[in-house]
Amino acid sequence: MVPPGLRGVLPVVLACLALAAGQRLFGGQEFFVYVASLVGVNVVLAVSLNVVNGMTGQFSIGHAGFMAVGAYAAGRLSLPLGDVAVSGLPVAASDQLLFAVSLLAGGVAAAACGFVVGLPSLRLKGDYLAIVTLGFGEIVRVIIQNTPALGGALGLSGIPQRGSLFAVWLCAFLAVLVARRIAESSHGRSLTAIREDEVAAEAMGVNTTAYKVRAFVVSAFFAGVAGGLFAHFVPIINPGSFTFVKSMEVVVMVVAGGLGSTTGSILAAVVLTLLPEALRSGFNRFAGEGAGAVVDQVRMPVYGLLLVVLMLARPQGLFGTRELWDRRKGQGARP
Repeated sequence: MVPPGLRGVLPVVLACLALAAGQRLFGGQEFFVYVASLVGVNVVLAVSLNVVNGMTGQFSIGHAGFMAVGAYAAGRLSLPLGDVAVSGLPVAASDQLLFAVSLLAGGVAAAACGFVVGLPSLRLKGDYLAIVTLGFGEIVRVIIQNTPALGGALGLSGIPQRGSLFAVWLCAFLAVLVARRIAESSHGRSLTAIREDEVAAEAMGVNTTAYKVRAFVVSAFFAGVAGGLFAHFVPIINPGSFTFVKSMEVVVMVVAGGLGSTTGSILAAVVLTLLPEALRSGFNRFAGEGAGAVVDQVRMPVYGLLLVVLMLARPQGLFGTRELWDRRKGQGARP
């Protein structure tokens, strides 16, 4: 049953009001806005990947590829629109409308790539699917790196910085809302059946390939939107931001939070994004400026150690397949 707080348009209205208030209060604090925006982008990535890896039980490790497609598609579209204004609208409203169009274009481009990759490859499963998605991510990165129109290895700069705390967290909220409504729908129950036993689901008449492709497309769309958001609040985007390491960071967030748990993905994304920043600040404070760079060198080994410890202590992740509202009502899925 869908929680009452997720029904209708009321939660969207309330979220918009709360985010507008947050933008007004914290919009002038540049470092806070940057870190909070980074957290929001990672929440979108983790929640969207959870649709494939958690709800459907597949194993995709090429999410950074879809993020890159969305980032470059949105950024490349925004470049010629930097000095364009929609007649009849205030400048701020015109900029945000064009920003929304760019985000939508990035999401659609990534979703199209998700369909092209997913249609043939989602007949595979397990390690084979992981290898295909890994290959896709690397292909995208190499193509970008060797395409002068996309900035090549130096990256794409000059993208209008139209991103805001409001836009990032509104997209994060919408990603969570869509994920939960999918999970509680008949479509979501089919995805869960595929996760639990694909052979039995197919025997019961579920078109497993079609459902997996749809989940893949939805996941890719939101990854593209996350990439578009990222491109509009960083000074420059380059292929180094969308490597296999980035894909594995998102996988760690999903696994650590609990495969199938949207709230687990959110919590893990927040903690694992803020943890390096907190460690970097601590190193700089106690060991001098520049010492925080050590964090960047040890982050992935720490993530790997975290996965090992977590899999030994709690293989199902922090939340398992539960949600916070399930715990409150005492009707959660098994841990």
